[in-house]
Amino acid sequence: MGILYEKVMRPILFTQDPEKIHERAVVALDLLGRSRLSCAVLERFTRVPHTRPVKLFGLEFPNMVGMAAGLDKNAQFWRAASALGFGHVEIGTVTNLKQPGNPKPRLFRYPKEKAIINRMGFNNLGSETIARNLKRAGAGHKNRIPLGINIGKSKVVPLDKAVDDYLGSFNHLADFADYITINVSSPNTPELRKLQGRDYLDSLLGALRDANVHRSKKLGTAKVPMLLKIAPDLTFSEIDSIVQSIYDHEFDGIIATNTTIERPGAFASIDQTGGLSGLPLQKRSRTVVNYIYKATDGKLPIVGVGGLMDERSVGEMVDAGASLVQVYTGFIYGGPFFASRMANALASHHCTNF
Repeated sequence: MGILYEKVMRPILFTQDPEKIHERAVVALDLLGRSRLSCAVLERFTRVPHTRPVKLFGLEFPNMVGMAAGLDKNAQFWRAASALGFGHVEIGTVTNLKQPGNPKPRLFRYPKEKAIINRMGFNNLGSETIARNLKRAGAGHKNRIPLGINIGKSKVVPLDKAVDDYLGSFNHLADFADYITINVSSPNTPELRKLQGRDYLDSLLGALRDANVHRSKKLGTAKVPMLLKIAPDLTFSEIDSIVQSIYDHEFDGIIATNTTIERPGAFASIDQTGGLSGLPLQKRSRTVVNYIYKATDGKLPIVGVGGLMDERSVGEMVDAGASLVQVYTGFIYGGPFFASRMANALASHHCTNF
């Protein structure tokens, strides 16, 4: 199926506008997710045999491969993710305020380099609407696979009001999330990455931690696991500072990494702003994961993402220290059952000998 997609289906799809194709895929997967029978039948073919579930943050992940944020921005097809072989799914990025995102065109493929540049700009329906949709779909009640919700800053909100903006999203969405990711690393919202600096980050993580504790006491439930997603363009000293903030505010893990603003190799002459993902990001994201793993003696759970395009790169990311992995661009280039193939490879080879 993978070869059929890569040799026949992908060349046809790639002749069409990437955002329109994405929208059509969302509609198709939404329809799939609405049919429990169809999902159950498809799961029989994509389920990974002989794999041991990964237990992290008090959650159980049936396999190591998750869908990264950015594919299902408005929580439209998350129910279909398990049928495609994913072991978890992360929706969003969701902002507190509804926003259209950046002007089109804003999504660009580079098949020769197996890469994508996007400057979508957190286009989404807003946290209140998405919360209503999740409630209607039954999210939070024994999801088939863990459901993560990725939240970011609304574009029109200034940095000094960012804490309240994130808290608004948290308060709307926490009831439906198996875990929540704090996105401070997208390059497509002006000044967002400044929130990775210690002055901003401590107040943001502290406020979210306090809101999480207050919610758990009020409801008599466990705290929602919370992760932080970082950029690949940080220095090691900046990463050290972020990791310390994660420990100080009792966050549960880190996602490394988001897209890059660097333009390596052939991209030096490409004049498109936005975040670069795919194969050109592979080495840097793996380096960041391995640095964090060594710096924390392997004690901080890491979700590795960035440039995972085949069985070898996924295995190398796990060997570098990732407890879980997520895919986005690899899914676009590898086809609908890419996650199942990667999860099977990890299970078969026990994360080594790739």
